[in-house]
Amino acid sequence: MRVAIYARVSTSDKEQNVETQLLPLRDFCLAQGWEVYREYVDQAPANDLAHRVQWRQLLDDAAKRKFTVVLVFKLDRAFRSVKHMHDTLAAWEMVRVSFKSLREQFDTSTALGRLLLNLLAALAEFELELIRERVKAGMDRARRQGRQIGRPKVTDRKGFKKRFGAILERLNGGDISRRQAAKELGIGYATLKRLLDAGDSGGLG
Repeated sequence: MRVAIYARVSTSDKEQNVETQLLPLRDFCLAQGWEVYREYVDQAPANDLAHRVQWRQLLDDAAKRKFTVVLVFKLDRAFRSVKHMHDTLAAWEMVRVSFKSLREQFDTSTALGRLLLNLLAALAEFELELIRERVKAGMDRARRQGRQIGRPKVTDRKGFKKRFGAILERLNGGDISRRQAAKELGIGYATLKRLLDAGDSGGLG
């Protein structure tokens, strides 16, 4: 049996390592004696289909019947909603490509299995909505407390650039961690990472 492995993390931060998904998927295929056709890996949120380039490639390859099974670690790694799941599985059924989730075990050939799949997909969609609401609530609370959301405002760029330079020296000297640096600068960890990945603070003006 030829299998396509799909894995996705919603961010490129090191805390979400795609190997956490890939390693058990590879072990499962080896135990089953399945041939892995290809590993498709995306770093993008579930709803960001525009940046899920490997997912779109997987859909194209499925339509060409290059494999017979799509294997994921969890349902929410593949689908962004119950409708998205139904539409995708219906298209795969037409080309005789089946779908399997390692974490959630189900058999779509039975009525009970299809019901379980629908329940799991609905719960995954509900969890995603809860996360969005928590993030929005957190950002609203931070704004009310006067905290800066995202990159510094244009009017504060000169002062921020000066502080960033001082923090960068301490960071390079090993005096503080990245998370401590982000906290002292009053920005998020992801924002600090983008600034450091850019090489310097020149983007701040």
